[in-house]
Amino acid sequence: MNARRDSLAAPALYEQVAERLRTRIFAHELAPGARVDEQALAEEYGISRTPLREALKVLASEGLVTLKPHRGCYVTELSERDLDEIFPVMALLEGRCAAEAAAKASPADIARLSEIHEALEQHAAANDADRFFDANQRFHSALQELAGNNWLRQLIEETRKFIKLTRRDSLNLEGRLKQSLNEHRAILAAIRRGDADLAAALMHDHILSGRTAVAHLQTAR
Repeated sequence: MNARRDSLAAPALYEQVAERLRTRIFAHELAPGARVDEQALAEEYGISRTPLREALKVLASEGLVTLKPHRGCYVTELSERDLDEIFPVMALLEGRCAAEAAAKASPADIARLSEIHEALEQHAAANDADRFFDANQRFHSALQELAGNNWLRQLIEETRKFIKLTRRDSLNLEGRLKQSLNEHRAILAAIRRGDADLAAALMHDHILSGRTAVAHLQTAR
């Protein structure tokens, strides 16, 4: 009976495949605009085309890939207009999250945020953009958890999926790593003071500065 329950609880094959592809898309191993080679992936994963196609339908419903009749499947590539529309929405959501976190933060919560921020300091000093990016994600996730607003968390997570389609190597732009670090310092200082309005404003501007960095990266290429 226990074995049966475990079997029923296990994710279906297509869901496992969808998660693997999602991870590769966010890591840009499958780059925005790239055609998804179904046959190659099916061979790589040792599966038939059926669960792979079901997985791609899931990702299409999330907006991460686009299914084009008679042309195949492509990783979604956001236009400049898309980015101009998405980043301000994310800035509003993340700003609200920072405000709620600042209003609720206990000394233990602030200690945890400070520990994550220390990782940002270390990775910035080492000029390690990849590890800085990962620590940045942990910092923002910690703020969501601290805010404790499940509706807000869901909206942020859904919107962040599209933000992740942008080039994460914008952190490699000259001066961007230091700029992002300074923005995080200011946000953490506002949260330590319990200043919800300032935390919201600083986070809002931090997200929009990310949009500016992505635009500069596009120009530089």
